[in-house]
Amino acid sequence: GELKPDARSLVMTELRGHFRPEFLNRVDDIVLFKPLGEPQIEKIVELQFNELRKRLAERLIAIELTPTGRKVIAHEGYDPVYGARPLRRFISHEVETLIGRALLRGDVE
Repeated sequence: GELKPDARSLVMTELRGHFRPEFLNRVDDIVLFKPLGEPQIEKIVELQFNELRKRLAERLIAIELTPTGRKVIAHEGYDPVYGARPLRRFISHEVETLIGRALLRGDVE
């Protein structure tokens, strides 16, 4: 998505309504971010998976991520409020846990 031309002034108006001028004078700059779109979220999932692939490769284990899997992880792990930060936690809790259990059961060749 695109930022509206007046986004900065709208944000500053909101900030002035919540914070005292003394506090706002101590803030050097306000950084506005555009919301992530589905393609960007899926790219972040791929980058996170590359890190997992590297760690598994050290144990001679290969893992593939299908386009459907990438979409599911992007959808389930992304939070519009927190952005892409929860993706790593989701991959760790959901994907790595499944891999660990499969290793313990001896299901991985």
